[in-house]
Amino acid sequence: MPNLELYELQGCPYCAKVTEKLDELGLEYESHKVPSSKSAREEVKAVSGQTGVPVLVDTDNGIEGMPESDDIVEYLEETYGNGA
Repeated sequence: MPNLELYELQGCPYCAKVTEKLDELGLEYESHKVPSSKSAREEVKAVSGQTGVPVLVDTDNGIEGMPESDDIVEYLEETYGNGA
């Protein structure tokens, strides 16, 4: 199983888009719920260099903090989808 971590915010539609793709692909992941206040997201900033979510970490493939839901979904499809 891949070693995936997702930094997400409850109620965030961009985060939901990523979790739906993870579920669709049957991937297990560790969820890190982040504070709603961007100034309190030190852990996210340390991982990705910015405070926005979602952020994906895939240590097995050297992804240390990928932001942007569209990029994450595309990455998951290319890496773990049927074509992988």
